[in-house]
Amino acid sequence: MAGWNPWHGCRRVSPGCLHCYVYRIDALHGKDASRVTKTRDFDLPLRRRRDGAWRLPGGERIYTCFSSDFFIEEADPWREEAWAMIRTRTDARFLIPTKRIARFGTGLPSDWGAGYAHVGLYCTCEDDTRARQRLPLFLDAPLHERFVLCEPLLGPLDLSPWLDARIQMVIVGGESGKDARPCHYEWVLDIRRQCAAAGVAFAFKQTGAHFIKDGRFYRIPRSLQHAQAAKAGIDLPGRRSL
Repeated sequence: MAGWNPWHGCRRVSPGCLHCYVYRIDALHGKDASRVTKTRDFDLPLRRRRDGAWRLPGGERIYTCFSSDFFIEEADPWREEAWAMIRTRTDARFLIPTKRIARFGTGLPSDWGAGYAHVGLYCTCEDDTRARQRLPLFLDAPLHERFVLCEPLLGPLDLSPWLDARIQMVIVGGESGKDARPCHYEWVLDIRRQCAAAGVAFAFKQTGAHFIKDGRFYRIPRSLQHAQAAKAGIDLPGRRSL
């Protein structure tokens, strides 16, 4: 998977943002992570190598705007151009995470219609409150592919009212960093149960730094968090298309 950050910096909007990795990393370099700026890679999807090939190769899944939020207000002047680049690159797949699904319709391209077939959106829901606020809007948005991202998972979460054929996959993960809030395995398994009942694909992405399983507390190094989740072997197939 390739990455494209057309802009960088974000503002916290919900509990899942408390220990944001962008803030954590920027602080190490003395940067203000709340300041949203266009990056030097803004036009990366249209850049070519000397041999004429795209720098972001065709056929790639391009994880888009992971050091900001694609729909943040400060990016309103730039989003139209970003959409135009995405429209040009139909040979790649753009996967966009957001906590701002309420702003999804702001500045949509005039030819969006039911959505671009090569664009998928991840709606973040870290707790029940955010699920109730965001998922009804998410399901109403004109999109070809919808993914629910429960990361960092902060408590038991009932997604069942919104798990239908419009959701391709639910991805679950704990929180990283030294101050991470613990992720309970029972919460993960309950979401998996909901997905199994609805026929929706499920992926346990990573454990987080602090993980509780069968009443035992584990501190898991960053290098092992994805591997430990994979070792659980609980992913489910379904209407998935990553």
